[in-house]
Parts: sequence; C-alpha cells; structure tokens
Amino acid sequence: MASFSISGNIVDVLHKTIFPGTVLINNGHIQAIAHENGQDYDQYILPGFIDAHVHIESSLLVPTEFARLATVHGTVAAVSDPHEIANVLGLAGIRFMLANAAQTPFTIVFGAPSCVPATEFETAGAELTAKEIRELFEQDGISYLSEVMNFPGVLNRTTEVMEKIRLAQKLGHPVDGHAPGLCGEAARNYANAKITTDHECCTLAEALDKLAFGMKIIIREGSAAKNFDTLHNLIDSYPDRCMFCSDDKHPDDLVKGHINELVRRAVALGHDVMNVLQIACVNPVWHYKMNVGLLQVGDPADFIVVKNLQDFTVLSTYCKGILAAKAGQAILASVPVTPINQFFATEKQVADFRIPENGSTVRVITAVDGQLITTEKHLPAYIQNGEVIADIEHDVLKITVVNRYKNTPPAVGLIQNFGLKQGAIASSVAHDSHNIVAVGTTDEELCAAVNAVIEAKGGITVVENSTVQVLPLPVAGLMSDADGYIVAKQYAQMDAWAKHLGSQLLAPFMTLSFMALLVIPDLKLSDRGLFSGKDFQFVSLWID
Repeated sequence: MASFSISGNIVDVLHKTIFPGTVLINNGHIQAIAHENGQDYDQYILPGFIDAHVHIESSLLVPTEFARLATVHGTVAAVSDPHEIANVLGLAGIRFMLANAAQTPFTIVFGAPSCVPATEFETAGAELTAKEIRELFEQDGISYLSEVMNFPGVLNRTTEVMEKIRLAQKLGHPVDGHAPGLCGEAARNYANAKITTDHECCTLAEALDKLAFGMKIIIREGSAAKNFDTLHNLIDSYPDRCMFCSDDKHPDDLVKGHINELVRRAVALGHDVMNVLQIACVNPVWHYKMNVGLLQVGDPADFIVVKNLQDFTVLSTYCKGILAAKAGQAILASVPVTPINQFFATEKQVADFRIPENGSTVRVITAVDGQLITTEKHLPAYIQNGEVIADIEHDVLKITVVNRYKNTPPAVGLIQNFGLKQGAIASSVAHDSHNIVAVGTTDEELCAAVNAVIEAKGGITVVENSTVQVLPLPVAGLMSDADGYIVAKQYAQMDAWAKHLGSQLLAPFMTLSFMALLVIPDLKLSDRGLFSGKDFQFVSLWID
C-alpha cells in the first residue's frame, strides 16, 4: 500500500486542539503528523464518525453495501448487532455477516445477539443459547454481548439470560442494554447486572436515571425512532458517557445522511464541537475496544476530511488508509453476494384474514410516529355481515403477522394511525423474528400483499387494487443483494407509494417492521396472537 499525505487543519479530539498540519499515511497507518504553524488551510481533518449501535440488516443492505453508502457521510465504522439475521438463520446468519464485512476496509464490530429468539411468545428461525454465545466469543472473534432486550429476565435474574451476561463479563466484553421506559429502582436493578449501555431512552429523565446508575447513553436517531431532540442536552453534561447511533436506518435515509447529521445538528444547537466529536468519534472506540484510528501517530488511518466544522460537508473518507468516498461519491466497489435464506410459508387465502364477530369492543394497537412504542385503545368493533372489517373512516385497519418458518394460520388484529385509505403494505422485515407483517384496508389486498412476500421468499410489497409492487430481499428475507443506491431508489418508490395510499407516517415500512416487536411496550402482534408488552402476556382481541 503506497504512502501518501494530506494537509489541512487537524482536529485532535483526544487533546482538544486544532492546528494546521500534514498527516503522512503509510501502509494503512498514520506514520507521522507534522505541525505547520502559519499555514492556512480551508479544510479540516478529523477522526471518522462511528455508528455506536446499528442493525445493518435494517438498511436492507449487506454489510459491504452499507459501508459504501455510510462512508460517503464520513462514517468509518459501526457497532452492529446481527440480531435480525440471527433470528432467521442463527450462527449461519451471523457468519454470513462476518464473511461479507471482512471484504470491506470499513470497520464493523459485531456483537453476539443475546435474545434469539427475542421472546418465547413468537416463532423464530433459530435459537442462540449460552453455548452458541460462547462459540461466537471464542471461535468467531465476537467482542461484545448485543442488547439484552429481555429486561424482565434481567430484573428477575433469569438463569439463561444471566449466564450470557456472566460469560461476556468473564471475557471482558461489554454488555449492551435495551430497557425502554425503565426508571428508578427498576433501572438500578437492570444496571446492577453490569449492563453498560442503553439506546432506548425516550425521555431525558429516563436517561439521567440510567446515567446515575452507571450506564452510558447512546443517543438514537433512526428512520423510525428519533430521540436526538429529547436527549441532546446530555452532550455537554456527559460528553464521556454518550454515543450516537441510528439503530435502524432504511436505505433512502442512509443515502441522505448518517452520524454526520447528528454532529451537524448538535453543533448548530451550540454544543461544544469537541464534546460532540468525542461522542461521535471517540467514545465508541474506547467502549467497544475497536481497532479504529483516532488520528494519532501509529493509528489505523481511519479519518475524514470536511469542509468546515459547522455543516461538516464530507470531502473524503479514508478507511484503513483506503479512499472510501470522495465528494459525495462512493469509491468502494460492490461485493458479489450469494444469498442465504429460510422461508417456508406457502400461499394464503383471503378467508385466512377474516375476524368473526365475537363481541362489540376490541383492543386496537395504536402506532406512534417516530417511536417504537405503541399504545392500546379499546374501540367499538366495525362489523359487517358478522365479521370485523377495517374502519377506514376512523383509521382502524387490519394487521396480520404470518409465520414464515412453518404453515400456521395468520394472526390478525387491528391497528390505528397507519392512515391507509386503500390498499395494503407488507414486509418480511418484522422485528424480531422476521415473520411477515402486513397492514391493509381490505382482506383481499392484505392477502395479496402477504402472498407477494411469500412468492419472493422475502421482501416488501405494496398492493393497490390488483397492482402489486415488490422489492425482493433474497438475503434472509431481510437484505437485498443489489447495489445499495439502486435499493435506496426502489425503497423510496415503495415508501412514496405507501404514502400515496394515505399513510402519514414518516417511515411507514420502518414503523410496520416494529409492530411485531413484543419487547417494546405496549400492544403488539406476534404470529401467535395479540400481546401486551406491559403485562408480558397474550391478550384477547375482544374486551367483552
């Protein structure tokens, strides 16, 4: 690898200084940094940005394609939980991600998924016990335990959950948290299990509680869950205890921006630029012991060049000394992908989605735009000919979750706030077990949307009358094997069509993907039925 040098105003985040100088790169590492007092440069060189918690699968892209899009925005590394593909394919899925990621200079630190399946109340494609977690740590080089979503199991010190945590601690690996809404003594109890982070805080009070109990807060801004506005006041108070993440980011959003957007917004709000950069660039490296350079002599050459320290327009991105992006264009090449999958559902019938009348009042899932949480409403059932149908006037639609791993009857419920006036949308991205989830205005269109996903063996679909559009996701029913920019364009078209059908949600498909996520309160739907995340048990659709 040839030597080269770059000059500019060097931003030394570790020592909180900025000076004119030249960085000499040799064999992928920083060989020297020369101070050049008196020089005047119109660009800045700084450590690259890091996404401290992301499910790469949610970008609908394999790791190498995620890297191509992310580096354009100055991201040089990601801390990734392969929980999604693990729920579909177990160890084979995680190893697919490791093998693909090894083909890019972009650094991806993968965790060992702690909750596969996420709960016992849904059907997943695999199970990871403490035995498999140990194997990932000892044989595959995995270096942290991914988000412990089973917070009731932690609070009750359940044997299997605690065994995984103890295993990570014994090996000196960080343990990531996931405890939405926990405050006070419950948060203390959770943190006392030596869980080190949380990215689920929706209020400042919740974040402050968790900080007080020793946890670090990862400030999330994804395609569906957006917590930056609520939590950014932590930046100057706890610059050593915070990180930035996207968690789940769809490809059209990734084309527009990544961690750079949080950096820009934070600085525009008046936060100290060095504190912001410590959070965006440094803290994840230290916390997860990442092999990522911080613009120091001897470090791997992971850095970016930006126009200024206000809008952080990225001029170029280097990963391990390799030019990864320049002037808004991806330089890294796409990598050929051989898809792996597990998809056994067969075609459904319209009658499978009918709800026979069995009372007068129903439980309705209420989606919350920009959040993973839902609420529960009790509403009059809209009944015709002895069946519950969608009440479009009051925005109460049918929702279904269909088991993709075996042929069982669909679970059907009701949901409000999706806003569709006609048609249906469906997806095989359905956290966390990734069965098929769909919302529709008629049983016929709901069935057609589900069947389109089944025929493709994974994908997202939009149905309007007899018109069906599919974005195939052949890799585990979660990711495309195509160029990331093409996927982003296709996804944007699907998103626009869902909004044309009436949805007012910021990200309809992202919100849809969380309607089966039982570990996020309150009311959700699994392939086995309606589930209360608050009470952690199945509940009836009918109130009376």
